[in-house]
Amino acid sequence: MTERVTLITGASAGIGSELARVFAANGHRVALVARRADRLKELADELAGKGGAAPIVIPCDLQEIDAGDKIAAALAEAGVEVEYLVNNAGFGVFGLAVKRDRAEQLNIIAVNIRALTDLSLRFADQLIRNQGGILNLGSIAGFLPGPGMAVYYASKAYVLSFSEALRCELAPQGVRVTVVCPGPVPSEFQARAGFSPGFDSAILDVPPAEVARQAYRGLMANKRAVLPGAFIKMVPFLLRLFPRSFILTAVGGFQLRKR
Repeated sequence: MTERVTLITGASAGIGSELARVFAANGHRVALVARRADRLKELADELAGKGGAAPIVIPCDLQEIDAGDKIAAALAEAGVEVEYLVNNAGFGVFGLAVKRDRAEQLNIIAVNIRALTDLSLRFADQLIRNQGGILNLGSIAGFLPGPGMAVYYASKAYVLSFSEALRCELAPQGVRVTVVCPGPVPSEFQARAGFSPGFDSAILDVPPAEVARQAYRGLMANKRAVLPGAFIKMVPFLLRLFPRSFILTAVGGFQLRKR
């Protein structure tokens, strides 16, 4: 029988590294994907040192068009199949869309949308064969329009919609699909995006380790969506109480004050 692994993208820091720790602690062999090989090796050594199976390290930039090919080749060389796919990698940039670097914003789409979609479809046969699952990292931003981070918010709306639709399609074949939608999480995301955590981070903050724990439990329980934190759970309901135009104006006013 072919050995099965959990493939985790964006595993070098933040929620991704915490997800790797949670899966490994629960007996999964993990395959770690990220750009920074040194960070991946440190994490792999940490996990192996706790007595689990040696992680597979795959240094890879998901912005590259052939990233999926590289990941598939590395897994084939290791003689493993994907049982669980964790599409955690993603980033955003803060500022007016028309003034930010266009290539940088297209890279958001490459990582947050194209790579996530590629890996989900590429490994679907293995997920079905192994009766596994997909865990996609969405965001509470996926429920909102986001002036000031327009491409990022739109990309997370895609992740939410795609995850829910794929869940419906794969459920009859025994594959679970869960999307986790945290609010602002203290991580390297903010620094890369170009803003400092503010009031929203203070009231919506859930540590990366807790997000990872809740996400893992949600996937194993076959939940459609996981919204970590008490206040976060209220956001989709509250949004139904206001016209879309009001939400757009409110989010835009709040976001653009960060500039």
